[in-house]
Amino acid sequence: MSRVYGEPVNVQTREDGRPARFVWRGRLYAVRSVMEYWVVNREWWRETDQPAQPAQPEQPAQSAQPTQPAQAAGPELRYWRVEASAGQGLPSGVYELRLDVAVDTWTLRRVLD
Repeated sequence: MSRVYGEPVNVQTREDGRPARFVWRGRLYAVRSVMEYWVVNREWWRETDQPAQPAQPEQPAQSAQPTQPAQAAGPELRYWRVEASAGQGLPSGVYELRLDVAVDTWTLRRVLD
């Protein structure tokens, strides 16, 4: 399978957030169907809200403040694998659209057979 990775794309969504159309390389594509949807969440368990403090020699180890995980943030990346076409009568292709929630940007990956 050959792929084109990470090209920026403008996406218009439905009220529920699903992609309805996108503009790629100057052409408007209509989403015919959503084949798959998945979310990649941020790795909140690797983040901390305060740095770990080593216990001081004069303090017992139990009094050291444990590192607390930060609050889980929303999803980092949302993916839709869609079937889309650049117009009526033109063949459909399979595309992966990715929304980076943190910066509100979309990228496209074309899936070729």
